[in-house]
Amino acid sequence: MGIATRIDDVIHSLSPGIKEKFLALIEWFKPFEGVVVVSFSGGLDSSVVLAAATLAKGVDKVVAVTAVSPIRLDDDIKWAKTVVDVLNVKHLVFEVDELSDPNFVANPPNRCYFCKKLLAGKLLEIAGDYGAEVIVDGTNASDVSDFRPGYLAFKEVGIRSPLLELGITKDEVRAVAKILELPNWGEQPRACLATRIPYGEPISAEKLQRIKEAERIVKDIVKLTVVRVRDHGDVARIEVGNGERRKFFDESIMDRVNLELRKLGYRYVALDLQGYRSGSLNEALRK
Repeated sequence: MGIATRIDDVIHSLSPGIKEKFLALIEWFKPFEGVVVVSFSGGLDSSVVLAAATLAKGVDKVVAVTAVSPIRLDDDIKWAKTVVDVLNVKHLVFEVDELSDPNFVANPPNRCYFCKKLLAGKLLEIAGDYGAEVIVDGTNASDVSDFRPGYLAFKEVGIRSPLLELGITKDEVRAVAKILELPNWGEQPRACLATRIPYGEPISAEKLQRIKEAERIVKDIVKLTVVRVRDHGDVARIEVGNGERRKFFDESIMDRVNLELRKLGYRYVALDLQGYRSGSLNEALRK
């Protein structure tokens, strides 16, 4: 049974505060008469935006657009396809190569600006093809507490962020996604692989592939739900969820992780005792 057919039950199940915001999110899309293009990563935030747009406009007037590239995780496209199948909306997938932009490759603190600028150009092109009236993304009200230069690139060309505009937080997004029974409602946040490389250190396809493989190895060996391998040249700094740090308290596990990551070219392998936190490399900027 689709979301549209059980929307009354969904709304009834939400707590009063979240119900008000979700209804406002649906209403947000209704003044737009044309097609809505959703920049759809496959993550939780853009999934809720896509669901709300579909409820407001119907499946014929919503297009989900997903980029695949060297910096994106394999799970992104997997979840994107799963969610659009549930919502039954049109889905466009295109390739983008951030490594073709020397500004991005140089990895300055505003690296995300150049990434989003490249993406914005493609979104504008697709919106033109469909005569779309508005392009939206999944930036939420919790995101602005961190350094988000990519948001500026979208804002410059008029891409809107309804979750942010309505003050809907990450926790509220997850609560809505759970009630909507979106297949990814329980998934942990994901960020592009470039976020594992300290600012100022050039980004390369080889580094990105090494990070991807390192995270797969650590996740498989230690049985983790959240893992980031920050690439500090010779050093692999592993961040895991606070509740999962204890899983490393086994010498055989530490030995296996160390051995496998050294095979990838790391000289030293370290566990960050503070655990995972979003945008940990931004801490250097704050200092």
